[in-house]
Amino acid sequence: MGKRVSRPDLAEAPLAVSTRPAPDRVLHVVAPLVVATVVLGAWQLAVDFYDVPPWLVPSPLRVLRTLVEERALLFGSLLVTVGIALAALAVAVVAGAGIALLFAQSRLVEASLFPYAVLLQVTPIVAIAPLIIIWVKDTRIALVLCAAVVALFPVIANTTLGLKSADPGLVDLFRLNRATRWQTLVHLRIPSALPYFFGGLRIASGLALIGAVVAEFVAGTGGAGAGLAYQILLAGIQLNIPRLFAALVLITLAGVAMFMTTNAISRRMLRRWHASELEPAS
Repeated sequence: MGKRVSRPDLAEAPLAVSTRPAPDRVLHVVAPLVVATVVLGAWQLAVDFYDVPPWLVPSPLRVLRTLVEERALLFGSLLVTVGIALAALAVAVVAGAGIALLFAQSRLVEASLFPYAVLLQVTPIVAIAPLIIIWVKDTRIALVLCAAVVALFPVIANTTLGLKSADPGLVDLFRLNRATRWQTLVHLRIPSALPYFFGGLRIASGLALIGAVVAEFVAGTGGAGAGLAYQILLAGIQLNIPRLFAALVLITLAGVAMFMTTNAISRRMLRRWHASELEPAS
């Protein structure tokens, strides 16, 4: 049985957490808000000055009023779309991490299967979504699978790269101490891969939402369980452009929220030990 080795992932190192200065934190909040205020103000002034009809380009105030007046319909559809995206992201994370672990353990398996992962990534989802929807009887499961296909590749690629990017000196140290393959994986390669994994997770979160919307467009599901994509299609047919813009705003905000959530998880997991989340000393 191999000699037990200690985990060199800095878990026992001093907590070198550096907090971001308060003015810097305020700047990162205030600056985007100022830009958004200027853009929305210019948009409102342009629509009012040129008297643009709402069926062409609605004003920000008109979009906001639509969000308030049709909140029950829009927010209900938002929950459907976000639910599909989150389920797809979970499937992509589990499947992608598992495939990456398999690739990291066998060069033959990686060389044999990685090109097919790339092939899956470059194939347009609109081309394979109809097939998935036909083959899978449950429409919701089909939508989740379509979105998961879109979000899968970043998790596979980033996690595989991370697992193969462990410090060669530490790999040699583990080998000299006769660590088993399992010990090397758990105590060295997986901790080394975490920053890469979270980078892929941030990308996959946005792609999962995009995949959910595209799948809903292809499926064209309506009724009580319809998502935001169906509301966009219906609003376009009815020339209800304020509702269309309101749905787009909700999709955008949902994407931002998912990215910020995954970014916060990454920062919380890495801030105590990884250089990517440590602020430079002043």
